[in-house]
Amino acid sequence: MYIIVVYDVNVRRVNHVKKFLRRHLHWVQNSVFEGEVTRAEYERIKAGLREIIDENEDSVVIYRLRSQPLRDVLGTEKNPMEDII
Repeated sequence: MYIIVVYDVNVRRVNHVKKFLRRHLHWVQNSVFEGEVTRAEYERIKAGLREIIDENEDSVVIYRLRSQPLRDVLGTEKNPMEDII
């Protein structure tokens, strides 16, 4: 499945969340990651984020899609997919 993760977390945890997600997904722009994952990887990502965030203060939204979405980028792309080897 293809997922998009969008987060808004306290500044004390933002780098921890970003570092965690970079191990699993492609960074798109500030507070947005995306990528193809297995069901097991998806569950590991959710569990890992639950350990990092404060559910009373932070917000993480995960969009699940069946396939990679078509993307139109307006303006400068922060981290182009072509940069991935």
